[in-house]
This record gives sequence, structure tokens and C-alpha cells, in this order.
Amino acid sequence: MQVAIYFFICVDLSLALFEEPALFPLPFLATSLAEVLCLMAFFGRLVHFAKVTPQMVFWKDTKNICIMVTIVLTLIDLIICGSLEAVNIHSVRWSRALRPVFLINFPESRQIRRTFRSIRNTLPDILYVFLLFMFSVLIFSLMALKLFGDRGLKTVEGLPYFTNILDIVFELYVLVTTANSPDVMMPAYNFNWWYSLYFITYIIINTYIFMSVFLAVVYNNYRKHLKNEIRKLAYLKRHKMIEAFNILKVQVGTEFVVMEAQWRRLAKVVAPHISSPHLELLLRISDEGQKGHVDKVNFLRLPDLLNIQVVTINVKRHPLEDWMPRVYQSSASLLVQRIVRHRIFVWVYDVIILINAIFIALDEKNPFISHAEWLFLSLYIIEILLKLYTYEPRAYFGRKQFWNCQQILDIVLILRILRLLRIIVSIQRFRVIVTTLINIGPTILTFGGLVLVVYYVFAIIGMEAFRGKVRFSDPNFTSPDALVCGNPALKDSAFARDRYCKNNFNDLASSFIVLMELTVVNQWLTHSLAFILEAFFVAYSLEKSEVETAIEKKIQELGVGIQEEEMQDGKLIDNVDAKDSGFSGDDGDNKRKDLKGLYFRIASKKYRTVDALLQQMFESEIAPEEEGPSLDEILNFSPGDMYPKNPNFENSA
Repeated sequence: MQVAIYFFICVDLSLALFEEPALFPLPFLATSLAEVLCLMAFFGRLVHFAKVTPQMVFWKDTKNICIMVTIVLTLIDLIICGSLEAVNIHSVRWSRALRPVFLINFPESRQIRRTFRSIRNTLPDILYVFLLFMFSVLIFSLMALKLFGDRGLKTVEGLPYFTNILDIVFELYVLVTTANSPDVMMPAYNFNWWYSLYFITYIIINTYIFMSVFLAVVYNNYRKHLKNEIRKLAYLKRHKMIEAFNILKVQVGTEFVVMEAQWRRLAKVVAPHISSPHLELLLRISDEGQKGHVDKVNFLRLPDLLNIQVVTINVKRHPLEDWMPRVYQSSASLLVQRIVRHRIFVWVYDVIILINAIFIALDEKNPFISHAEWLFLSLYIIEILLKLYTYEPRAYFGRKQFWNCQQILDIVLILRILRLLRIIVSIQRFRVIVTTLINIGPTILTFGGLVLVVYYVFAIIGMEAFRGKVRFSDPNFTSPDALVCGNPALKDSAFARDRYCKNNFNDLASSFIVLMELTVVNQWLTHSLAFILEAFFVAYSLEKSEVETAIEKKIQELGVGIQEEEMQDGKLIDNVDAKDSGFSGDDGDNKRKDLKGLYFRIASKKYRTVDALLQQMFESEIAPEEEGPSLDEILNFSPGDMYPKNPNFENSA
């Protein structure tokens, strides 16, 4: 159902590519029928929600009201436009700007809604800084009018320089973005060197100080509102798990617990695809004393245990060890294997990669350079053969061994320069940064959805308002119309002279490019910086959670742990044959033997989301026995609320 709804949302949004104005226009009837089909799908999804949601809840949900109103308005617009098209009268399709409403308001897009709420709640605080910033620009504009207005200065185009207050305000606003620097300063600077001090002062105050304050205000308020959202999620999870515990609990002695059989059934219902060994491992963690039941504190950790991906792996023997064991286990063979597994072997090839990169940058027409390429290729082939001899082949070419597959591509001289990335990954501190950048991917995608919504609305408005005002012609065309971008009003303008004609609102793709250019030069990216900074700081600084530590500790206690380095060496692969294997035996000597080569490890941290990291940080401030506020109090949290038992959360988050 989620895939279907996203499909129809994509179809609905993409209709703007084929509606006038468009590079590849389709008939109005075709796009209208497609839109009606999408609206039917949205209405069907809404009916489905109504069937499974209590009526009072459904009709109080603003999201559902927004979707219904948008469907009705779109149908009205389609009927009006269709009627006018029938008599050859063009009308504005104003409902197209409402299409992102479907992307925002369906439950599947809760991350984008959360982001919009954070921005909406941040706007009042930004407003005061913006007003102060505009006051500063106006003050400097008045100063510029008095300094330069009566000097008779001219711009490069021969126009009067800084004689109109509105033009001055606009030029100084653009200067904050540095888009017209140093051009706007040059007439005054050429007239007198001292006038440069005015512009330097302006740039320091408005470009550096005010823009930094903007970022600080946005970031601080974004953190505050995001913290409140995550706080709600953490308490809601705690509240629901306590409800589940109260349903399943039985009294054993003086405490209430959940019996092992009930715990197993619950885990299998929630995570039906979990393997028996994995489930047994989690039970060993939850029932530390092997008492046959799980207490309340450990029961509340079940969601976290299930959310941490544990990979079940097994050791594979090398085929050569089966085919010719005496040769493969000989002294010479073991020496080769030790050399290949040694860290120095990796370092040697890292140096070879660096030298190869230098040779790639040199002139390949030189005979010495071209012959050296074959030498490097031979060395890479030797490396592959040695690793295939040392490591089990299926593990070496496993689905997670990207770098080994990339080595094979080197054989055909493709993507050699990407081998430099292997050097970065081999350095611990670099690897932490790269992993952190991967971790913030979900947040970047969320921000991308937000940008898509904003761009789409402004693109539709821009196409309706400005289509045909600017037209692009081939640069080789020298007709008068082509030289002014199809608009006589642009004659002798810098826009036409610098051939910016392709920056127009004549189709959706061109509109998006114009909006992107405006975004880059207008410092609108402070919200994106707040997103990225918060995600990076959290992912970079946060250590393993208590739950992860407990899992790793239990894995090592059972003697079935494996180190991350060993995985990177290609010795192990994901296990698919031992899914139903279980633990047996109680003593340490038998645990590993009874597993028959079965091992566990916590998967890469790339599976984390920023929300999960933030929840982890907040939950660390909640005492295990604390039940938290009531459900009504949780749902009514305001951005300024602080739960009284967690005074340190403001700083820790």
C-alpha cells in the first residue's frame, strides 16, 4: 500500500512535465485523466484510513482534512479548465501548486511533516533577526546614498551609481550573498580608495556576522523543536511498551514478569522473519540469569533489541583445503597466507595505489607512463590471485565485498582512481567520518523531500506567471530576437548580453534550475545546514548504546563473536543455511562446538537513522524504572516543555 501511494504521488507530481508549459506537452485530456486516476487512488487510501481509524480521531486529524479539501479543489479546477479548454480559452491551473499536499499529508511522509513543523516553529525566532538585518541594510543604504549619490559616478553600463534608494537596497541585499562582489564596489573604489572601507564594514557586519547569527538562531531553534519531537517519540514508545508489559505480566514471587514463552511469541509476532539463533541470543540478553522469565526493565528494551541488526555468519573452508589439504596446509602455503593477511600487505598495496594515481595524472602518451600502467595492472592481478588463494572465494566476492569486486573492474582498466577511496577507508579516523556521512543520509533525503515540495510550488507559480517571457535560442543564432532572449525589454541588459536566456520558467526542469540558482546565492540553505549539523554531531559523537553493548557482551560470553576486521578480510559471509540452528549446552566449552560454525556480530552502523540516535540520547536520560508522563501529557508537549525529572536533557541533546 505504501509503494502504491508513493507511485501515485510521483505520477501526480510528474504531470507538470507534460502539461503546458512543457518541452513534451501531452493533450489536456490525457493529463487530466491521469490526475483523476491519482485522485481516485488518494481517495481510496483515505477511505481505507477511515475504516481502520476511530471516527473522532479521523475527523480531528488535520492531515485527512487537507487531503480531502485538496482533492475537491483539484476536481473543481479540472472541471473549470476542461470547460474553458473546450471553447479554446486558456486558464490558469492553480490547483497544480497544491499537489505537494499529498506528499506531505499521507502518514508515510511523517519525516517531512516533522521537518516542516520544525521550520514553522523556528520562523518566529528568525523574524526578529531578519528585521534587525533589514534595519542594518537600510541604514547602510542611506549612508551609501549620502556618500555616493552626488558624486556623479557611473556603473560599467554607464548608468547612475547609487542614486536611487530602492536600487541601493537591492544591490546591498545582493552583496550579502556575495553574488555582485566586488563589481558593486568598483565604481566607488576606483574613485577613492577610502570608500572601500564602507563596503568592507558592510560585508563584515551583514555577510559574516548576521548570516552567522541566522545560522545560530535556526540551528538552536531547530534543535529545540526537534528535541521535543524526539522526546514525544521516546515517551510514546516507553508508554506503549509499559501497556504491553501490563497485558502480558504475571507475578513470580514479589515481582511482575513476562514468561519466556510469551516473550518468544511476542518477538516472533513483531519480527516474524527473525531467525531462531538470533531470537535465542536476544532472549539470553533479556533473561540474563536464565530464570525462564523477563523482568520489566529488560522487557522495555525489546524494541531496541529488535532494531539493532545482528548478522548471523558462518565460517567457510577454502575449496583448496578440501581438494589438496597437504599442499594448502604446507609451510610455504601458510607463509603466503600469513603474508596476505598481514597489515603490511595492505599498506604495500596502498602505496602502489598512490603511485598509480600519480602516474594516471601524468601524460599517458609518454611510452614509459603507458608501459607502467601494465605493470600496475599486473600487480593488481597478483593481489587478486593471492587473496583468492588465501580467502574463501564466495566470501571474497560476497555481496558486501564491494572493494574486491572493484578490483576485478581494474582488470579492464576501469575505475582505477576509485581505489584511492580504499586508502581513506583503511584509516580509522577517516572511516569514522565517512561512516557518519553515510549515517546522515536519511536526514539529507528528508531535507530533499522538503526542498522538492518548496521548489515544486514555486516552479508551478513561476510557470504560470512567467512562461514565454524569456526564450532560449541556439547560441549560433544572431537574429535580433535571439540576442534579447525573445523579449525586447531585455535589450542591452546584462541578462541578455551574458546569455542567461536558458534561465526561464518555460518548463518544470528549467524552473527547478532557476530556483536552485536562487537558492545558492540567497543564503536559503541555513535550514539545510541546521539539518546536516545536528545529524553529523549526533552521529559523530554518539557512542554505542547500552543495548548494543549488552548484545556484544553476550555474543562474546557465548564464544560466538567475530571482529569487524575479520569480516573486512573476507573470511566470513552471511549465513543462510543455519537459520534454524539454536543454542545448546550450558558450559563455555560446548557453546561454540554446538553452534557448528555459527557466529554473530552487530551489523554496520549505517543501518541507524538519525531519529534512532536522537531517541537513544534522550532515553539515556530516562531511568529504567521511570514510567514517564501520561499519554495526554506526552501528546500535549510544547516546544518549551521540559520534563522535570530530566533537567540535563537540554544540554545533553
